Amino acid sequence: MATIITIAQQKGGSGKTTFTAHVACELAARGHRVALLDVDPQGSLGRWFMTRYERTGGLKGDITFSTSSAWGVTFECSKYRDDYDFVLIDTPPKIDNDLKPALRIADLVLVPVSASHVDLWATEGVLDLAEREGKRALVVLNRARSGTRLSHQVLDAIAKLNADPAKTVLNQRVAYAEALGHGQGVCEFPGAKAAADEVAKLTDEILARLDP
Repeated sequence: MATIITIAQQKGGSGKTTFTAHVACELAARGHRVALLDVDPQGSLGRWFMTRYERTGGLKGDITFSTSSAWGVTFECSKYRDDYDFVLIDTPPKIDNDLKPALRIADLVLVPVSASHVDLWATEGVLDLAEREGKRALVVLNRARSGTRLSHQVLDAIAKLNADPAKTVLNQRVAYAEALGHGQGVCEFPGAKAAADEVAKLTDEILARLDP
């Protein structure tokens, strides 16, 4: 039966879709069957997937894609439960009742947070809603600038939230955007070893958290 991971963040520009695509590719590269469900009307994940679909080489693993309305998430996920190992749900950058179905059905909620206090403040609403659905989220510092005072401040603040802070930090790297533009994950993209190592470590952390 598929494990469902919902990626949520109220603040736009947190790198949520990029985050989703790279984790999906890492899971697929490890032999897992991955379904992507795009609930965000902006459709960026779908554009990435179609770019990927049109490629002829360099891709790893089994990834499929579909879209859904916010309230159709449960039905769409049911299509993949028996044949896929993971379903990753990319949600819109907002916090309202439309997000509840994607949180309710999730086995794990991931919340990427960019290294800014504004993003951190926006995260509190998502965490409160997840808590009301009985979910304790894993918060991941994304687009960090290694060694900066701001990144350290945001990391310290994340540790005080009503959530679990990920040990792995994803740094601000051009490779994440470049790979995405080619329909790839950093685990597939030439010259992206540092980024690929970060995503691999984060994926290890996610799988360890899901392991009963």
